[in-house]
Amino acid sequence: MSKRDYYEVLGVAKSASETEIKKAYRKKAIQYHPDKNPDDKQAEENFKEAAEAYEVLSNPEKRQRFDQYGHAGMSGSAGGGYSGGGMNMEDIFSHFGDIFGGGGFGGGFGGGGGRSSRRVNRGSNLRVKVKLTLQEISEGVEKKIKVKKHIECKSCNGSGAKDGSSFSSCSTCHGSGQITRIQNTILGQMQTASTCPSCGGEGKIITNKCTSCSGEGTVQDEEVITINIPAGVAEGMQLSVSGRGNAARRGGVNGDLLILVHEEEHPELIRDENDLLYNLFVSIPDSILGTAVEIPTIQNKVKVKIDAGTQSGKILRLRGKGLPDINGYGRGDLLVKINIWVPNNVSKDEKKILEKLQTSESFTPNPTAQEKSFFKKVKNFFD
Repeated sequence: MSKRDYYEVLGVAKSASETEIKKAYRKKAIQYHPDKNPDDKQAEENFKEAAEAYEVLSNPEKRQRFDQYGHAGMSGSAGGGYSGGGMNMEDIFSHFGDIFGGGGFGGGFGGGGGRSSRRVNRGSNLRVKVKLTLQEISEGVEKKIKVKKHIECKSCNGSGAKDGSSFSSCSTCHGSGQITRIQNTILGQMQTASTCPSCGGEGKIITNKCTSCSGEGTVQDEEVITINIPAGVAEGMQLSVSGRGNAARRGGVNGDLLILVHEEEHPELIRDENDLLYNLFVSIPDSILGTAVEIPTIQNKVKVKIDAGTQSGKILRLRGKGLPDINGYGRGDLLVKINIWVPNNVSKDEKKILEKLQTSESFTPNPTAQEKSFFKKVKNFFD
């Protein structure tokens, strides 16, 4: 089932401001919140869908990619699925709690506030550059890349504790991860919540740290990651693979792997969006008499016919021999530009032949009346 347009999900126009997007998401989140719709699977899916849409449209970089390439430009195209699509409820509560203020995502719902009060660590994103040939771009390709990154510590399974259970509840915040303060103002009592300074918002303290990772839950290592590049990507496009970035401290949410596409130059073909360009040089006799020549395409060589009397600058169009559109709107064409090759040096015999042809009417330029008028205007201008 294809995904809905993110603007449609939140019910906003493509020109919507950041404030309008945030307001629309808050409205959807309240409407479909699990605490308001218990045991309603459709409401839960709508809740997740709205969260995914907000994650993209609230991020200027992701929003620009989505506006330009649609869903194909997001991480789903690069394999591994888009980050929003794989979210569970805890991810959503931790990622978007700020939209409802310091009191937690629930904003007054019974279960929501408690679930979002504790801080969830998030790993940083990784950015890698992947070089692709035109053939790989034309067909799509699976790549295996080796990256240095933070991975989950195997000794403690990412918990940071030596035996996996060496934790005690934070005595400062009593396990909530937040410190609540009440202030008296002229408007009455104001309640504010802030991250607990003792536990960093985690609600618990490690009593016996893992010696392999020093209590961080992550270690530096190398990992081989398989990524699927969709057909039709372009130079400078950025794809994202959810959860394959740096691991988070103490079992949090992993960062994403950002893939920057670098297009290698083809020795003969030039890319122009989804079209390919090729400069074909033919001799004077071949342009006069006509011939058949082989020209390169991405996959192989094809033979094309050059008609007799072909003029320099003529464009031949080979339909469907270009690159596929990343959004599935067909393929581009291969455009072949004819260039008449004039030799710098000729032999004595060739020169005699050319001198004879020079006086022939067939080899004398015969411009049209319109062309003569244009040339006259140009001459008058320079005189």
